Amino acid sequence: MGDLPAERRLSDPAEIAATLFPPRDLTPEAIEAGRRLFAREARFVAAAAEPAAIPPDGLPEIAFAGRSNVGKSSLINALCGRRMLARTSNTPGRTRTLNFFALSDRLVLVDLPGYGYAAAAKSAVAQWNRLLRHYLERRAALRRICLLIDARHGIKETDRPLFSLLDSCGAPYQIVLTKLDKLRDAEIDEVARRVTAELARHPAAHPEIHLTSAHDGQGLPALRAALGSFAETAAPSALAGPATRG
Repeated sequence: MGDLPAERRLSDPAEIAATLFPPRDLTPEAIEAGRRLFAREARFVAAAAEPAAIPPDGLPEIAFAGRSNVGKSSLINALCGRRMLARTSNTPGRTRTLNFFALSDRLVLVDLPGYGYAAAAKSAVAQWNRLLRHYLERRAALRRICLLIDARHGIKETDRPLFSLLDSCGAPYQIVLTKLDKLRDAEIDEVARRVTAELARHPAAHPEIHLTSAHDGQGLPALRAALGSFAETAAPSALAGPATRG
C-alpha cells in the first residue's frame, strides 16, 4: 500500500472487532472493500483558505477534524498507504486550509485546520472558524466528520466548542481515538468509556468509537471499512444531480 512501512496485520476478526468501541464484528467483505478503496490512487485536489476557493460539490466527502498535533494528516496518510499525501509537521497549527484529496472516482477526504493552538493569532482563529462553519453548514457532499481525539488525553476543553458547532450544524461526526500505541489496554478502555459517556449528550455524534494508531496500523482496517460505506459506487459519467447529506 504505497510507500509507508507495512502496518501491523490484523487477520483475526476478533482483533479487528476490538478496534471498535464497543467491539463489533465486521464482515470480511466490508473489510476487503475498504482495503481496496484506500489502495486506489489518492491525489491532492485543492486547498481552500476562504469559502470561494472550496471546490464544487461532487463525490461523497469525509472530513477529518481535531486539535493541532492530534495526528490528522498522519492518519490520512496511513489510511491511504502514502507517506506524504497530507503534509505532516512537528509545528502545531500548520494546516490552515481545507485540504481536499480524492480517492480515484469514489471518495474525497478533507483535512480540516487544527484547533486549540494557543500561539495562533485571534484573527487567524476567527478566519478558520468562519471557513469551517461555512463548509459544515453548506457542504451537501459531506457524509461524515471524523473527529480525532488523542487517546492519551481524552476529550479536552478545547474540543467542546467543535462538538457544539457540529451539533448545531447537524453535521454527523464519529470519534476516532488516535495514538493507541502509546497506551496500555486498560488505559484505552478507560478513555473509550469516558468518551462514550460524553457522546451521549451530543445529538450529532455517532455512538461508535474507532480506536486507531497511524504508527502501527491498529484500527485502520475497521476505519477503512466504515468510511468505505460512504463511497460512490457509480462511474463519474453516471452521476447526476446534487449530492445530499446522509
